Amino acid sequence: MAQLAPRAAFIRKSWASLSWPSVFSAVIYPALGLLGLVIALGIGLGWPSLAIRWWHLPIALAAGAATLFLCNQGIGPLHRIWQHKAGELRTIAQLIVGLNCILAMQGKIKDWVNYHAQHHRFADRPGDPHNPAEGRFWAWIGWVMWRDPADMQRPMVRWLRENRVIAFADKHHVLLSLLVHLGVPLCCYGAVLALGGGIVPALLIHATVVLARGVHFHATTIGVNVCGHMQVPKWVTWGLALLTGGEAFHRHHHAYPCSILHLPRKGFLNRLIDYNGTVLLLLGKLRLARNYRIAPQFA
Repeated sequence: MAQLAPRAAFIRKSWASLSWPSVFSAVIYPALGLLGLVIALGIGLGWPSLAIRWWHLPIALAAGAATLFLCNQGIGPLHRIWQHKAGELRTIAQLIVGLNCILAMQGKIKDWVNYHAQHHRFADRPGDPHNPAEGRFWAWIGWVMWRDPADMQRPMVRWLRENRVIAFADKHHVLLSLLVHLGVPLCCYGAVLALGGGIVPALLIHATVVLARGVHFHATTIGVNVCGHMQVPKWVTWGLALLTGGEAFHRHHHAYPCSILHLPRKGFLNRLIDYNGTVLLLLGKLRLARNYRIAPQFA
């Protein structure tokens, strides 16, 4: 078999070839969240009549934490169940996962699965879409900012194409993204104004939610694509795992990819850090999922 060329070398990189949807998701949207946060704090601290109260801050942080958690409840099941077929989700659970995937803003499920399949096939070798040996920036976000057009033309794999929820979510990806990231916030702002609430606290909460989504995005790409394939201190891996629901335990995952757990089933800390797996266990208890597969070392 012919040796594949390193993707970072042969994919054309210029301003004209940028994938602007990816740039928006990875860079522009989090920057807008940071700008919103600065504006909200600036107005709240500078105008007493529009002041931010102390209790607005924990509410904003709670909203951000909830956003981070929900993003992980999209990407976690997408990765473990839909990508690696480590179990089955019933329709209502699929709908929730699909919505959380839209919230996480990591593109169409079709492309996510195709890229990850290539990653497992060529891990850390030429052909791996985000091989860290081709540059840490490339493995972090370079590979989503400059894409090979052939990657985007690959069809959805058969077992996903037959899933009506996934097929619908990908077909209407742009519309659903606009509804979640633009329509819902506009409705919330309208409700705040109609009820006589403060627009500045609403902006503070919204900005925190947008930033939390950005933190999740970058923690996932850094934790999985970069640190997950390098020797890093244990605290870095565990910190990134906390931000990604356990996805950053990537070496374990490559050893046994078809597992709903990335840490042993027993142990409070294991279930707390690998909370993507914990939620899947809970879905099983609620009979919203079935036929789970668990790595022998984690059972």
